[in-house]
Order: sequence, then structure tokens, then C-alpha cells
Amino acid sequence: MSGPNRSALITKLYKVLKQHYKPVAFNGDRPLLEQMLFACCLENAPYPKAEKIYQHLSESFFDWNEVRVSTVKELAEAMRDLPAPAAAASNLKSVLQTVFEATYSFDLENVKKQNIGVGIKRLAKMEGASPFVVAYVTQHALGGHSIPLDRGAVELLYIVGLATDAERKSGNIAGLERAIPKNKGDEFASLLHQLAADFVANPLAPAMKTLLLSINSDAKDRLPKRGQKILVTEPPAPAKSEMAKPEMAKIGGKAAEKAAADKRNLDKSRDGARQHDKIAAKKDLAKEGKKSSAAKSGTAESAHKKPLKKALPAKGARRHEVAASRPAARSTVQKSATKRLAKRKPR
Repeated sequence: MSGPNRSALITKLYKVLKQHYKPVAFNGDRPLLEQMLFACCLENAPYPKAEKIYQHLSESFFDWNEVRVSTVKELAEAMRDLPAPAAAASNLKSVLQTVFEATYSFDLENVKKQNIGVGIKRLAKMEGASPFVVAYVTQHALGGHSIPLDRGAVELLYIVGLATDAERKSGNIAGLERAIPKNKGDEFASLLHQLAADFVANPLAPAMKTLLLSINSDAKDRLPKRGQKILVTEPPAPAKSEMAKPEMAKIGGKAAEKAAADKRNLDKSRDGARQHDKIAAKKDLAKEGKKSSAAKSGTAESAHKKPLKKALPAKGARRHEVAASRPAARSTVQKSATKRLAKRKPR
């Protein structure tokens, strides 16, 4: 839809809202964290029910820490009058848990001291903080200009022709803040939320059909059919490990496929390295076994080939040989002496 037509439709919507609803004054005395908790109760719910549930949580539990440690089932039972009690209980508990893990307290007032852009980014990264909750706190606690849109409001704007199918899926309606001035933002947001809450409660009511067609007669083809359910819960929030790395959530398409392929290749290389280590270990064991067997065989062979020592004669035989050699020497000496005597001349 073109820009002028959209601006005209927003003006018409604002006019019809003021004819059927009255602005709701918000409680500005609540601290920032409590504004977030109230927004968790208010999402897709009428203002009176949200106030009732918030007061019930404040009075029935000892403090916010008791709410934090309670189960989602217990909180959903305490918030059963809301359109989506389980989703609201999960968001509220997640907000408390995230704040407690970051500060070990239940205080977010330091966010007000930061730049509004930095504060909004910090709130958006919190687990359990839906776009509606962040926009509500931006408008009522940080002093920014933002129109809180829950799933009921997004569906409503799609029916009257103020949102495309892509904007309906993303939940981000372009140009709404520009068409509504900041000084009218609180009033317009409260009026739109009342209409959206009535639409979620009974989307097939004849009065609702008449009101939507008074805004845009072309909305007839987009009106909900009997049996069609209105989505009042946000898409599942990412895991805590992913919240710790918000940049990873932006990866998509080919980049995501490449990251998955790199992970598979890394796993394969690790498996290959483990297999290689196992084979190398087996080879080393085999080598050590061969060396040990060779060392054993070498010892046996060396023992077998060792030269034998010369056998020594017995003690008795040795004495006999010595004794046998001595007379021979004496006879030789006697012969030499006799020859010398024979050669001498007689006197």
C-alpha cells in the first residue's frame, strides 16, 4: 500500500478508536523492572485484567525472588485469567531470572541513566522481553517514542490494511511512529491496545466486524473465519546460550549453511585425527612387541654361540705333569756335567 493511503488509514483508525474507547492513564510511579513485569501481564490482555493479575502476584508472593523461583506452571495458575497465561508466566519468570543473574538484585534503574538507544538494546537482549514489552518500557519508562504492538494488534492492523503479510509475520509495522506524533503516542497506544484486546477475546463478534469495516471497507476479505485461531503468543525465544551471542541470530541463508558445513568438516577432521592416533598407537605397540621378542631371541642365540672356556686339568693331573717334567730336567743337567768331566785332562 502506498504512503498516502497508509497515512490516511492511520488517521481514520485513530478517529474510530477515539469514538469507541477512552485513553487509559498508566502508572508512572513503578520502577523500570516493574514496568516490564506489568507489560508481561498486559500483552494481549485488557488493562483491568492485567492490573488485577499484577496486583495478585505482588500480594500473593513474598517478593519477586519467590516469583522467580516458582515454576511456570505455578505462575500460569496464578495468571490463568490472561489470554495466554503460560506464555505470560514464562516471559515474566525469564525477565526476573535474567535480571537476577546479571545484577544479583531486582533493580534496573541504571538503564535510565544510559543513552536511550543503548538502554533499548540492553532490554531487547533480555530473555523473556518480547517486542511488546520492550516498546512499552521504552514509551513509559525511558521516555522514548514507540507504539507497543502485541500479536493481537499486529493481526488487527493487517486486517484493516495497515500491515503487509511480511510485516504481519515479523511484527514490525513500518511508519507507525512517524504517522503518530510523540505527544499523542500514549493515547494512541492505549486506544489501539484496548481494541486489540477485544479482538483477541472475541474476533468473530458482529460489533468487531462492523468496527473494522468502518475503518476500511476492503478488510472484508481479511476478516477471521469461523474456526480460525488468533495467534496471541510470540515465537519461541532463543536459547540462553544463543542470547549470550546475539550476533549468531543474524546469521542466515548461505552463511548458516557455510557455518554448518564448517562444523561438519571440523568434526570429520577431529574424528580423522582420533583414528590416526589410534592406528599410530597400535603400530607403536606392535613395534615394541617385535623389539621385545627380538631381544629375547638375541639373548638366547648369544648364549648358544658363546665360546666355551678351555677345560682346565684336574688338580691331581697337573701335579703329575709337573712331577714328570722335573726328572727330565735333572737328567739333562747330569749329562752335561759328565761331559765336562770327561774332557778334563788327567794330571
